[in-house]
Amino acid sequence: MNDHSETLQEHYFGHEHLTVIESRRRGWRTLDVRELWAYRELLWVLTQRDIKVRYKQTVLGVAWAVIQPVMTMVVFSIFFGRLAKMPSDGLPYPVFVYAALLPWTFFANAIGNSSGSLVGSANLVSKVYFPRLIIPLASVGAGLVDFAISAAILLLLMLAYGVGWSANLLLAPALVLAVIFTALGVGTLLSALTVAYRDFRYVIPFLIQLWMFVTPVVYPASLVPEGWRWLFHLNPMAGLIEGFRAAFLGRPLDVVGLSISFTVAVVFFLAGVLYFEKVERRFADII
Repeated sequence: MNDHSETLQEHYFGHEHLTVIESRRRGWRTLDVRELWAYRELLWVLTQRDIKVRYKQTVLGVAWAVIQPVMTMVVFSIFFGRLAKMPSDGLPYPVFVYAALLPWTFFANAIGNSSGSLVGSANLVSKVYFPRLIIPLASVGAGLVDFAISAAILLLLMLAYGVGWSANLLLAPALVLAVIFTALGVGTLLSALTVAYRDFRYVIPFLIQLWMFVTPVVYPASLVPEGWRWLFHLNPMAGLIEGFRAAFLGRPLDVVGLSISFTVAVVFFLAGVLYFEKVERRFADII
């Protein structure tokens, strides 16, 4: 039995029996973790599919996972580091900006891919039941491969610029988890909205671009006046990116700012998933 109304016709000895199966859950619903776990193999299959599709018929293959952040780092280093003389808290600007591009590129790609994932899987959604949340989950999970490759490049880049590794690197897994929560929250919300309002596909690239410039990717959070910094950290990616710089580059950790951003990240996750679960039953009808 699933959450979508179905009509089944059965024929017994020339008689037609009509059985109507309807959802027993109405209104807002909580996340069914046990159901997601039951479909974990499907999640793995869809994640593998997204990874293969991303690099299918490409000349450079997984090298794109390195080229995108590295080329962005080079461009930002030239225009913001050398020409605009953007401060970098005493660190080499290429390392400074790459440490921020690492989580930001994952986040931007995750919400970009997951926002259109349901529409791109319309045939699957309309033919068989499974927890629809698995589709944006797989889109976000596929980006972890690129993230791991980019993180290895950052560690090598740090050695090249004489920036040593520190015990702060132990914080990295928790920060990655927080970024995943944020990406899932925003991505699931946008994927559900895109099903109902297709023009969101055109809004999302602009939203991502605007979001980057209100996030300390090319500049340090220290440029923001201290009295306004709490408001700045209401952007969940602001505190998380500063946390990544602290973890990878051995900088002091802004516990207050990180706590604010992490709290907002959890709120984003809960809001996105709850809204997704509320409207999930209508996807098959309108997709």
